[in-house]
Amino acid sequence: MSRSPGRDRRAVALPAHPGAPRFTSESRPEVVVVGAGIAGLAAATALAERGAHVTVCERQPYVGGRVGGWPTTLSDGSAATMTRGFHAFFRQYYNLRALLARTDPALSRLRGLADYPLWHACGHRESFAAIPRTLPFNALGYLIRSPTFRWRDLARVNARTALGLLDVSIPDTYDELDMFSAAEYLRDIRFPPPAHALALEVFSRSFFSHPQRLSAAELATMFHIYFLGSAEGLLFDVPTAPFPEALWEPLVDRLRGLGAQVRTGTPVHGLRRLTGGGFAVDVADADVHADAVVLATDVVGARQIVDASPDIGDPTWRKRIFGLRTAEPFLVTRLWLDRPVRHDRPPFLGTSGYDLLDNVSVLDRYEDQARQWATRTGGCVVELHAYALPDGVPVTQARDRLLAQLRRVYPETTRAVVVDHRDELRADCPLFPPGGFALRPGTATPTEFLVLAGDFVRIDLPVALMERAATAGFLAANTLLRRWGVAGEPLWSVPTEGRSWTLRTVARRWGRPPAPDQALSSLPHNR
Repeated sequence: MSRSPGRDRRAVALPAHPGAPRFTSESRPEVVVVGAGIAGLAAATALAERGAHVTVCERQPYVGGRVGGWPTTLSDGSAATMTRGFHAFFRQYYNLRALLARTDPALSRLRGLADYPLWHACGHRESFAAIPRTLPFNALGYLIRSPTFRWRDLARVNARTALGLLDVSIPDTYDELDMFSAAEYLRDIRFPPPAHALALEVFSRSFFSHPQRLSAAELATMFHIYFLGSAEGLLFDVPTAPFPEALWEPLVDRLRGLGAQVRTGTPVHGLRRLTGGGFAVDVADADVHADAVVLATDVVGARQIVDASPDIGDPTWRKRIFGLRTAEPFLVTRLWLDRPVRHDRPPFLGTSGYDLLDNVSVLDRYEDQARQWATRTGGCVVELHAYALPDGVPVTQARDRLLAQLRRVYPETTRAVVVDHRDELRADCPLFPPGGFALRPGTATPTEFLVLAGDFVRIDLPVALMERAATAGFLAANTLLRRWGVAGEPLWSVPTEGRSWTLRTVARRWGRPPAPDQALSSLPHNR
């Protein structure tokens, strides 16, 4: 466990708790995992590997949750796989990558992209390809190379607030910053507007919410994970095939080989505690007995199941579950076009200032299924994302606005004919509002042998997005395994505090959070 899973020698090992290597044939517990997203699959994998009898119940007809995929047929008769959009597999996603390595030890079904370019509508461009990966060289490299951040801009920066980015420590950072919004924090730092938009706001919107509704602590933690706290850098990998083929079908096959059942199209309606211990799980209108339950749904699913299960939890915990909120809707529009984009266009581009458009990906540059369609037709497959979609914008209008901005970003698409399209409008990503961290439910619950997993669960580690989900799933499994005396799953984290002792000391001496009068205490954070 001493060797880092990546290039960062300061990555933090979280050893597994000790215990028996696996269950005996006489002691195998029955565990129902509700939800087959990343968190549920991670929990199911850790439990099944140690001999538990695991049943995974997923209400959708596919696994993978928000990184799942399903078949569709295009207007030209082509078979395709639709998903909920592009996902970046960063190298610091140690626990997610450990899950995927179960079926792909070399992670050969992922490939790295050469850059993470960001464009602003005013003409500013950023690139992270040539910037060093480790503090302070990455920060200096950014300052030297960035066209949006000039040396004279340093004089305008509120150094006392900005220093807090160098001293991230979980959960202390939440104690200091969680009452502020990311928008207020960004304004208080006073980065030059182009750098503000490209280097920070683009990242904050990757949480699917407007910076005004996102906790400043979440933004600071994210900046730590991806830039200042980790030596893995900002470059990332993408699957070379659609998500089901590259990621989840091999993992489901492995789970079934371990004796687990994976049941899709199988909603769980509620839980009931049994007098002699364990649970009756209402699965598709039939009770299934379980010694333990991992609730690994999304926010809406968790609220629904808890609401239908009046004897689980206590009033305080149930209030926390019902208080969970989702971020604003987001739209993924995938377009099959009759002609290619220019050969020098990047596979992925982050954007700011282009109306609703937050990023563009050219799938045929990295995904084999899309490449085959593009090669056969002479066209291309592009995907457009709109995060934090304003209320009341119809999908057709949003798609038209996204297409207009694509033509602005890549003018060669102006004459392209849309051969087919698919739109995915969703509103099920968790919201991390100012003041919400202390109220976020953790892995353990007041009900013995009922645990939570998912990217909405409180984890006192610097994790985000898919890595938060994978880590939460493994932690949920570990919570149960510890109670049964079986050894747990070892985990890894990026450094849990700022990399430089000197810079942390300076930040603690001279830094400060935003001014109190800038806190957004009057905003309706929990809409």
